[in-house]
Amino acid sequence: MRRPFAVRAGALLGGVLFSGAFAQLTGPAAIPASAADGDKGFTIEDPRITESSGLAASRLHPGVYWTHNDSDDGPYLYAVDSATGKTVARIALAGVGTPRDVEAISIGPGNEIWVGDIGDNLGGTWKYVWIYRLPEPKKLVDQTVKATQYVVKYSDGPRDAESLLVHPRTGRVYIIDKKEDGGHLYEGPAKLSVSGANVFRPIAAVDLWATDAAFSPDGSRIAVRGYFGGISYAWNGGKIEREGRLDVPLQRQGESVSYSADGTRIMYGSEGAGSSVAAEDAPEGASSGSKSPSGGGSSSASGDDGGSAATGGVKVGALAVVAVCAVFFGLRRLRRRG
Repeated sequence: MRRPFAVRAGALLGGVLFSGAFAQLTGPAAIPASAADGDKGFTIEDPRITESSGLAASRLHPGVYWTHNDSDDGPYLYAVDSATGKTVARIALAGVGTPRDVEAISIGPGNEIWVGDIGDNLGGTWKYVWIYRLPEPKKLVDQTVKATQYVVKYSDGPRDAESLLVHPRTGRVYIIDKKEDGGHLYEGPAKLSVSGANVFRPIAAVDLWATDAAFSPDGSRIAVRGYFGGISYAWNGGKIEREGRLDVPLQRQGESVSYSADGTRIMYGSEGAGSSVAAEDAPEGASSGSKSPSGGGSSSASGDDGGSAATGGVKVGALAVVAVCAVFFGLRRLRRRG
């Protein structure tokens, strides 16, 4: 659900930072695809992928990233070769209903793909959402794969969410809800059931308006991103501890995040036709995710999601670009869905 973001970001930032926006709009283009190493960043070339909302690095097929559209496509997943940006397979999910708002994708133990149909375009009013699980195909060709569908409810009522995480070792499923002033990490049952609803319960606060999150390949930390920034957390068995800010790049509409398969890079995806996936070095220690002093005291959504004082000059122009683009894409989505 991005319409509130477009309206608020545009109103707050558009007029104040217009001059910075003009300077940024005439600046360098997005990171190009690298034929030698896709983990340096790439551009999604498939014209069918116009609203890439989730991203997950395949462990079965090196250099391949799985993605999907938001809510206007169907039960499809796309395998994208990061060396070329081209789709090498489209998977149709069988055995599930019509998706409503697919927002996230994750790879669990045994190379199983988990898909989160967890967005709520009605503002957190759907009584339940869905999660789909399917085996990752061993051969990357267009095909139909049977998936298992799970019904999900929250212990404290309906909510919007765009972040689905599956622990790479335990296989336990987690969701982070999407709230401007920060959300919560929700833990699912140890084993999901196909009969009845699976109740997810909040276990920790998250200091971000989260649009996606991902486990590191060893399960020791999670990366949580928002529109303008991100945070690295040590996992600690679900008792997450903040390590520092992530160096999230400027993007048209930042939606997705994934660790590379080897855990050395964090990949950041965005929506829109021909959208870019940018790469940054993954944090190696408790403080390496932050390039500026973190300071003491409690965090706020605006402080954590808006960049640091050390890079304030760059961030001002960056925020302006995001504001202008947000208004454009938000209005386009309103016209299309109205």
